[in-house]
Amino acid sequence: MGRYVARRLLQMIPVFLGTVTIIFFMTRLLPGDPAAAMWGDKAADPAQLAAFRHQMGLDVSKWQQYLNYMGDLFTGDFGMTMSGRKVTDVIGEAFPVTIRLALMAFVFELVVGVAIGLLAGLRRGKAFDKSTLVLTLLLISIPVPVLGFIFQNVFAIQLGWVTPTVQAQHMTLDQLILPAVVLGSISLAYVARLTRTSVAENLKADYMRTAIAKGLPRRKVIGTHLLRNSMIPVVTFLGTDLGALMGGAIVTEGIFNVQGVGNALYHAIGRSEGATVSGFVVVLVLVFLFASLLVDLLYAVLDPRIRYA
Repeated sequence: MGRYVARRLLQMIPVFLGTVTIIFFMTRLLPGDPAAAMWGDKAADPAQLAAFRHQMGLDVSKWQQYLNYMGDLFTGDFGMTMSGRKVTDVIGEAFPVTIRLALMAFVFELVVGVAIGLLAGLRRGKAFDKSTLVLTLLLISIPVPVLGFIFQNVFAIQLGWVTPTVQAQHMTLDQLILPAVVLGSISLAYVARLTRTSVAENLKADYMRTAIAKGLPRRKVIGTHLLRNSMIPVVTFLGTDLGALMGGAIVTEGIFNVQGVGNALYHAIGRSEGATVSGFVVVLVLVFLFASLLVDLLYAVLDPRIRYA
């Protein structure tokens, strides 16, 4: 296991470097001049503009900017925003908010999605199973902005159960419940369908017939044998989805005024701030890579037959 983890960590290095390189050059090719944009509609003084470009390191070639960026990156320096703030400070403010939102959405899709999928798989072909397939397909088909508007209008405005938007200065966990439900709804549909299919298939397996023939309690048969073996494809999806929730929160955060990663990325792209966009993407890439490693390690826990060399 130790050698496997070490090998996977080494494999992450070229993936990380390649992704950061691609994102760096893509953000530097965004239309617009970020330096001139600081003056808005006013014409910038050429001397001041040149001094600002030099201060931000924009007066050298793209390759030199890349080498400078990578050198600073490995010392923990993510660069500066055009307004003079450290990118690490912006990340430090936005990421905790999105992490809370993503974790709430993750727990919601995991608990509710697995529960619905398990019940549907155990009742395959019956009314609950058919209703689950229809409802999950409906959730998958509705775009997130539309789903967010519906939930906001029904549960916040009409029923008054939650606040319609998040108060940026006084944000509490209860204000994140509705955004988390919206963010996790589509993933919940996939989790429910994956769990339902896996449970239905494993019900026909020989080890299930053996467990039932041995007279084991139904709770143990379902919990220890059926659900554990059915969770492998679900865990694969959940591992990649955690990073996707953080990166895909831009629409949900915009609807509910959540001041997180999505909101910060939206404004950074609008201002063509390559350093800020690259900084957020670097952290998101790390989240994806370590989530993928964790998923691979969980396989051995769920299925003892899996061994790592």
